[in-house]
Order: sequence, then C-alpha cells, then structure tokens
Amino acid sequence: MPLDLPRAAAGRRRRPLATALLGTLLAAPFIVASPAAEAQQATFPTKPVRFVATFPPGGGADITGRILGARLGELWKQPVVVENRTGAGGSVGAELVSRANPDGYTLLLVAASHAVNAALLPKLTFDLAKDFKPVALATSAPIVLAVNPRVKANNLQEFTGLLRAQPDKFDYASCGMATTHHFTMELYKFETKTTAVHIPHSCAIAVANAVGGQLDVVAVTLASALPFIQQGKLRALALSSQDRSPLAPDIPTFRDSGMPELKGFAVENYYGLLAPAATPDAVVRKVESDVRAVLQEPDLRKKLAGAGLDPFFRSGADTAKLLRADIDRYRRIAGIAGIKQE
Repeated sequence: MPLDLPRAAAGRRRRPLATALLGTLLAAPFIVASPAAEAQQATFPTKPVRFVATFPPGGGADITGRILGARLGELWKQPVVVENRTGAGGSVGAELVSRANPDGYTLLLVAASHAVNAALLPKLTFDLAKDFKPVALATSAPIVLAVNPRVKANNLQEFTGLLRAQPDKFDYASCGMATTHHFTMELYKFETKTTAVHIPHSCAIAVANAVGGQLDVVAVTLASALPFIQQGKLRALALSSQDRSPLAPDIPTFRDSGMPELKGFAVENYYGLLAPAATPDAVVRKVESDVRAVLQEPDLRKKLAGAGLDPFFRSGADTAKLLRADIDRYRRIAGIAGIKQE
C-alpha cells in the first residue's frame, strides 16, 4: 500500500471510487484474492527483474541488491539485474523507478537516506510517500558510536557524563552531512541535552582519524569500525539499532544504556525494495513473501554478515510506517540542529 492512506475529504465531497474501494479492502482483510490476482502472483516473474540502486557499487543498497537479487533470481528462475543509477543523493534513480512501468519488474533499492531526502529536499521531482508502494525491507547496516581509547569512558553513560561536564571539549565525525550517522548523533545529543560539534567525513576517513588520534569520537557504520574495535584501537559505546547486531553481539544499543531518556532510542540504517505506486498488490505480496523466505536461509545470512549487513525484514506495511516516521523525525531533528542537505 502507498505510504500515505487517503485523507478524509473536506465537507461532503465524495471520495473517488478507487479510494472508497481501497478503504473497503483495508477494512475487510479476510476477502479472498481473485483468481486473476492469484494467477498473477503465482506466475511472477516471467522475465528479468531490475533492481535500481541509486548509489555507486559497493554501498549498502548495492550489496543488498546483489546478494538478495542473486538468491531471488535462483528462486524465480529469472535473472535479477542490479542497475546503478547515481546522482542527486539518490534522487536520479528514485525518479526513474517512480515513472517505470508498474508491473514489478523495476524496483527501487531504497535506503534510509531516501527518507532523509524526503525530509530535507522539498523540491524533489517525485514524492516518496505517494509515488511508491513499499515492498519490504531486507537489511540494515548498524551505526556505532565509538571513541578513541584515550577517552575516559567505558560505556555510554560515562561518555554522556563527559559531554555534560565538558560541553566544549568534544567534536565528532560522521559519514557525512545529513546522513543517518549524523542524525543518530544529533538525536542522541537532543535526547541527552549534550553538546558536541559535528565534523563531516566519509566513514573510512572518520575511522582513520579516530584511530590515529586526530579526533576522539565517531558515529559510523559498524562494519567500517569493527576491525579496529576488535583490535582495541577504538572503543565501541553503543549501536543505534533497536536490537544488537549479530556482527558484534557484545556491543550494547543506545536503548541498553540504562539511561531513561534513551529507552526508546533507535535509528535504523536500512535497505529494501519499493515499487512504483500502481504495482499490483499480488506482485508486491509475492516479492515480499519471497524476501522474507530467503532472509531466513543460513547461507544468505552468512553472506550478508560477510558484507557487514544484518538481516532486517519488515513487511510492506511496516516499511510504510517506518518511512513515514523517519521522514517526520528527520525533518524535526534537522530543524532543531540546523541540518541542511548538501
């Protein structure tokens, strides 16, 4: 279903027939799918499927698409091709998919950064909430808050105490301006009423500078920092995800810190699939079901772990809720922290 359900019309204006029918269907989930819909779901796909990645090869969306696509291709007995369409912070590829034939054969490899774009860029040529139908989320690349070992904090509570006691001492580096890593730290600062100056880097440079002692604090993708955490060159304090990561189960989450103000804290750096808004529900359900199934396979989970990704399945309906919530939250935090998309 599209991200935003139709709103009630003003006055006594009647809803369009399609909207009324949608409401009826949503209110009666026990209705059996038509034979035509069942046939469509059973036969999809009958030709190659294209996953459009909006960032260069090697990123989380691209890797998710290639690992997931290879397995789905085996299951479907049809090739799944990952096509990289980069530009404008992911907007070029997203616009292409929004205007694609809504038959399920062109899907967007969505990332949490698309929610950031929707929150900060009002002049996009597409509407993430209206022009796409969420299919499923598949993976997450957890974000870790880590410090150089010279920082006298062994856990998040102690680090928060340092920030409160010395509000002008610490800078932190993230993987870039207006990234989920940046928002993770700004949300943490807001919830704990602390101060630290943001210095945008790439993940790799941020980690290198923290290991080398040029800065003390980083908020980066776990996979980029984990080798140095394991070597004792960085100290991990917390993960932004709702649950601990299988990649490093000993690292607590922000929610695990014991701090009441962080009890509900979670920022997920996720990747998944969206379809053009008019894609048939039967096709969307088919892809959603198959993504859920293959993410349970030990071999696939092992491949994801090797790429620094956690399985993170969410249904289409739950994906819609998460994207809506993230867009609202990123817009709010951007206003508080003065974050602007570059």
